[in-house]
Amino acid sequence: MTDLDILKTMTGSSDEELLTALLQVAEEEILSQTNRTVLNDNLKPYVRKWALIAYNRLGTEGEVSRSEGGISSSFAEVPADILKAIQNNRLARVGGHAYETEPDKESESEETPSV
Repeated sequence: MTDLDILKTMTGSSDEELLTALLQVAEEEILSQTNRTVLNDNLKPYVRKWALIAYNRLGTEGEVSRSEGGISSSFAEVPADILKAIQNNRLARVGGHAYETEPDKESESEETPSV
């Protein structure tokens, strides 16, 4: 199941264009905050979580709290579990540059032995 399918199931929305945009923005935000250019496997679930939060907050952007009819709601900027994952996967900057190791090309391509 793709991230888009998972998000469609979680939200009940069939607007693929909106959900794809939310996933893309979430990925860009996480990459930006981790100083990475490629999303590692540890961060992939948090892209969906961030996109789901963004979907649920549509129409309330910029609000910190709200009170209507005796019901008060407050919004966290980014939930603690996402912040912790970002902090654990963040690359440090040295001399203004974040050095990211490139994936090992040999280990990515699994060669099948010839029989």
